[in-house]
Amino acid sequence: MSCPLRLTLTRRYRFSASHRLHSRRFSEEQNRQLYGKCSNPHGHGHNYVVEVTVGGPVDPATGMIANLGELDPFVAREVIEAFDQKYLNEEIPEFQDVVPTTENLCREIYRRLKPFPAARLERVRIEETSNNSFEYAG
Repeated sequence: MSCPLRLTLTRRYRFSASHRLHSRRFSEEQNRQLYGKCSNPHGHGHNYVVEVTVGGPVDPATGMIANLGELDPFVAREVIEAFDQKYLNEEIPEFQDVVPTTENLCREIYRRLKPFPAARLERVRIEETSNNSFEYAG
């Protein structure tokens, strides 16, 4: 008996959000030294690109790993609607006491997408700028 064909699917999504890199544990001066211009009291924004990779066996009947008609609304509900046009520090409860670095954002998005029932979440990658991207695979 042969093993079923196993592949991954990566889908891109976009949202815009703002944040301030600032920790209550540090003084204003320490925050400025640590986070530089990203500690601006007024925050700053990004147009994030999120790549979601799911994997699993290819269903012999459909020829798919996961139906995009299931994945897209799941990501829209758990990520896009939750984060788009938000000030992460104030509007996302998970970032009330956690600095909303893109590393932490990547981990939070992974946590939210992990329960996707139709395929196994393999990784989340976030492109913050054309020079910075972060990836988390649990």
